Amino acid sequence: MKKIAVILSGCGNRDGSELQESLSLLLAIDKRGWQYQCFAPEGYFEVVPHIDVVDEEEEGTVLDIEQRDIFVESARIARGNILPLSDYHAADYDALALPGGMGAARNLSTFAFDGPQMTVIDGVTDALLETFRAKKPIIAMCIAPMVLAKVFGKYGIHLTLGADDNAAAKTAQGFGCQTEVCGPTDICVDDEHKIITTPAYMAATRISEIFAGGENMVAKLGEWI
Repeated sequence: MKKIAVILSGCGNRDGSELQESLSLLLAIDKRGWQYQCFAPEGYFEVVPHIDVVDEEEEGTVLDIEQRDIFVESARIARGNILPLSDYHAADYDALALPGGMGAARNLSTFAFDGPQMTVIDGVTDALLETFRAKKPIIAMCIAPMVLAKVFGKYGIHLTLGADDNAAAKTAQGFGCQTEVCGPTDICVDDEHKIITTPAYMAATRISEIFAGGENMVAKLGEWI
């Protein structure tokens, strides 16, 4: 049975893993009779409200900044079946997957804060490089390809961030990546480096498009593993 490792970054599109993207990925894996195992790094992040709030300056108040643990929040998506990212070993899995959500840009990396000067946390870098060196596929959705761009840009990988002229795509190009324009359900396939990406909410406006893109990405993965 094929086994896919999934790296989560919290729970929620504004500060963690995007729920619809995560579920589309897990469902596409499960439909094929494969197994998935969720992983997440440990460490705290600043919570971002998931509803629009009034301007605190107008109200004369300052909102308290709440902090939560990435690993604990990611367990919500995995229904508790989650392992620390430090337990990941590429030899135990057939592929590695990263759903999107701003957690990829805030918790797995610093792209949201530092742009082109971004860094990727050590645990994620180690997992990606171990998988890459083992010549096993890596798939990513939405903004998560920015993490791949930083780690693998020097190899000239091909990926999509929806458009090729937004800030994320331009940053990826600066790292040495080749970016491709893709619609909501399209996938970008890098056969040489065994990387598949789909834009998800970088281009989509409907949940059905998210699930179609996730399905298409995992279907292509099935040709490789």
